[in-house]
Amino acid sequence: MSEEHKHDVPADGVDPTPVEGAEPVAAEPSPTHDGAGHVDAAEAAFAASESGVSVEPDAPIEAEASDAGSQDTETGGATTAVDPDPVTPAPAAAPVEPVVAAAAATGTVAASRPIWSDQGDAPFEDKKEKIPGPARVHAKDDDDDDGGRSAGSETLEIVKTIVVALAIAFVLRVLLFQPFTIPSASMEPNLYEGDYIVVSKWAYGYSKYSSGLPINLPLGEDRVFGRAPNRGDIVVFKLPRDDKTDYIKRVIGLPGDSIQMIGNVLHINGQPVNDVIVSRGEVEDIFGPRAMTQARETLPGGRSFIIQDFGPGGDLDDTPVYQVPAGHYFMMGDNRDNSIDSRVQESAGVGLVPDENLVGKAEIIAFSWRPGASLWNPVSWFANVRPSRFFRVLD
Repeated sequence: MSEEHKHDVPADGVDPTPVEGAEPVAAEPSPTHDGAGHVDAAEAAFAASESGVSVEPDAPIEAEASDAGSQDTETGGATTAVDPDPVTPAPAAAPVEPVVAAAAATGTVAASRPIWSDQGDAPFEDKKEKIPGPARVHAKDDDDDDGGRSAGSETLEIVKTIVVALAIAFVLRVLLFQPFTIPSASMEPNLYEGDYIVVSKWAYGYSKYSSGLPINLPLGEDRVFGRAPNRGDIVVFKLPRDDKTDYIKRVIGLPGDSIQMIGNVLHINGQPVNDVIVSRGEVEDIFGPRAMTQARETLPGGRSFIIQDFGPGGDLDDTPVYQVPAGHYFMMGDNRDNSIDSRVQESAGVGLVPDENLVGKAEIIAFSWRPGASLWNPVSWFANVRPSRFFRVLD
């Protein structure tokens, strides 16, 4: 190469003058290899562009071309294209290796992911997302256990409700109130057969017969919070001869009193009780129609109420004197000629009633039905109801 041509070489070392019979190096698209099989910088840049990895191979290529031009100029050799000096693989291998590794990793991940199948396999083998078979069975068992616990909880709630209801009923029946029905006409005209009454249990305290249940309370022979009844109270008590049957009568004689019937007139402690006739009429009982008299009787102490009598000549219109001992009470029915009470000896009737046999005081008539009303026949309830007697306070 001449000296003039040498001075026309640009600063970048690339001769712009085309050489006859030679191809420009930059226009060659295919990579070149030396005899040892090394990849030159152009091939590395091409591979990087195909893989999407950003590299900058232009500067090294231009530098190599400049070096090659300089060598041609200095040696005065031909201007034809020649193979550049062998390039060490280290600079070119650095940008290629991440691309190959990334491609290999992508292929491994894609190959390791299973596809959906007819057997319902999961698309990924992620242990955090896929529930193994035994775990699924265990979860089902937990659901069954929850169902069992729910059923057990419901059963427990039902049992608790029953226990609470029984406790409330026990408290009401034993300590507060107890309902009774009137089975006979011995307390007419104040209580009729078919009346439903409420008895207060606290009025006279509590004894072993106050439970209102088939069993007696373990309270011994004394009364807890015991109070004596007043003369004229309507009292429910246990029949002394069996201590089981409930009777209802009015208290006439207190402890220490003497009681006697003389000529159909009641005498207390030797004094006749004042009776004032209120009405006369006729009633029908098991003996048929009979003449009846109703009178207002006033006991010592001022207690007053209506009694009913069929006139003199009855079996209990004349009696001996009954002396009431301590701790006992003399009971009589308001229907004087149709009542078995303390005027009849204990073996056949009531006799004197011990204090411990008192159950409670009759307070009010809650409801009332005439005889003939049946629990199993609702129609009879309406046909035989006596609303005028509902919620009547007893004298």
